[in-house]
Amino acid sequence: MTALLDAARAWAAEDPDERTRAELEALVAAAERDPEGHEAADLADRFDGRLEFGTAGLRGALGAGPRRMNRVVVQRAAAGLASYLRDAGAGRGDTVVVGYDARRMSDVFAEDTAAVVEGAGLHALVLPRPLPTPVLAYAIRALGCVAGVMVTASHNPPQDNGYKVYLGDGCQIVPPADAQIAARIDAVGPLADVPRGDGWERLGEEVLERYLDAVAGLVGPGPRRLSAVYTPLHGVGGDTVARVLERAGFPAAHVTPAQAEPDPDFPTVAFPNPEEPGAMDLAMRLAAEVDADVVLANDPDADRCAVAVPGSHGWRMLSGDEVGALLGDRLLRSGVPGVYASSIVSSSLLGVLAAAHGRPHAQTLTGFKWIGRVEGLAFGYEEALGYCVAPRLVRDKDGVSALLLVADLAARLRAEGRSLTDRLDDIAREHGVHATDQLSVRVDDPRRVAAAMDRLRAAPPRALGGLAVTAVDDLSAGVDGLPPTEGLRFRLAEGARVVVRPSGTEPKVKCYLEVVTAVDAGEQDGVAAARIAAAGRLDAIRHDVGEALGL
Repeated sequence: MTALLDAARAWAAEDPDERTRAELEALVAAAERDPEGHEAADLADRFDGRLEFGTAGLRGALGAGPRRMNRVVVQRAAAGLASYLRDAGAGRGDTVVVGYDARRMSDVFAEDTAAVVEGAGLHALVLPRPLPTPVLAYAIRALGCVAGVMVTASHNPPQDNGYKVYLGDGCQIVPPADAQIAARIDAVGPLADVPRGDGWERLGEEVLERYLDAVAGLVGPGPRRLSAVYTPLHGVGGDTVARVLERAGFPAAHVTPAQAEPDPDFPTVAFPNPEEPGAMDLAMRLAAEVDADVVLANDPDADRCAVAVPGSHGWRMLSGDEVGALLGDRLLRSGVPGVYASSIVSSSLLGVLAAAHGRPHAQTLTGFKWIGRVEGLAFGYEEALGYCVAPRLVRDKDGVSALLLVADLAARLRAEGRSLTDRLDDIAREHGVHATDQLSVRVDDPRRVAAAMDRLRAAPPRALGGLAVTAVDDLSAGVDGLPPTEGLRFRLAEGARVVVRPSGTEPKVKCYLEVVTAVDAGEQDGVAAARIAAAGRLDAIRHDVGEALGL
């Protein structure tokens, strides 16, 4: 306990934030009074290691201590990044652009980063106000910067914040850059010795205007007819999306009133992620009231896009794979050249569509840090609602440009008396129903996850959902030219597959399921029948995968 208290006092002594300093001092005092109490356990947790800097940068709960997001952690991260850039040859005159969202402390962390970058002999540019992550990703190359930092925790809970790093190519960092930056963060000495500069520059609206013009230009001039409901889920996408839609000739969307303005408390949702149950309920309720054509949504930093459509039983969310197929199909039919890419856990349908149009398809590991680096990329997506529709603008997922292309497709189909659902049915008739689903199993002890993976490797199932397992790929050994990653891929009969991998951030196993069902062209409701059959097969596979995990 003595060592812990000494470490906490030393941390508090160099903390420039009076709020987290007072928080830590209160915990120290409580731990001294009661070494077995809750506050002592909380203190121990905060100093049990540190937030690890990796390919996703930093992300964690706000608070004092090395295992929380705070000004000490952020300034050390900025100093480590600046050291990495200087060692790579960057110097005076080279710029680093910094963006931030509307979460608690995001603006402070952005200004701290700018001051440390400036003090390291580089020049820092800070975006004018809280803006979407894709605006920051765009600005890196548009302004000729050597790196970019986005202060955001994306769709994490309200208590979190994060720190996302891009290099000068506009892509998120990948190994070995992450480890090299982490090593330089570890080498940062006392915070008092980290130089800070006040010459950093607050950008005006010009870079945002350039982004808006470039994105609106993806669909050409309007006007367009579409009744859309939009929600930014209390995030920073609202103003940017409204302006893009206006420039592209769309009527103003009906914005969900209770979620329209940025709010770091995210008061109307249990979890600010459009994939989560209930997150889209208010938007779909409004869509029913106004008889909308489509519901469009972003996550809080607007790098993801969600879509909902009307159906026979009310409004329903499209899956990320369905939106990925719609966007890929649109770009392929428009003749956009290049490589069409998707992650290893996404549907195989994009590869089928690309082949039908004579375009190459690439499969990557999960994450846009890999998708964005595909050479000759024309379009990339992952099932978790991330889409890159214009790599020449943003080499990362961009929920604003993806939303615009979905709206454009919906408007074109409406003009023909058709819908997004009709287009999905067209694709199914031609290429079969590619139905996907997920199974996530959370555990209390992370060791149970490793044990489950070991069991699956040692004794893989021979069949899942009544389909024979035809091959098992151990992703940790590297397959199909991909870097090694922890996971297993089961190839099943009839084109089905299951990918099982541990979550990189939580103690749970994630399983990605896909079945392919042909559509009987002679049957009047052939697509509906194929979807029902696919849903039943997915249920059977999900049950058998759960049994095989033994969790």
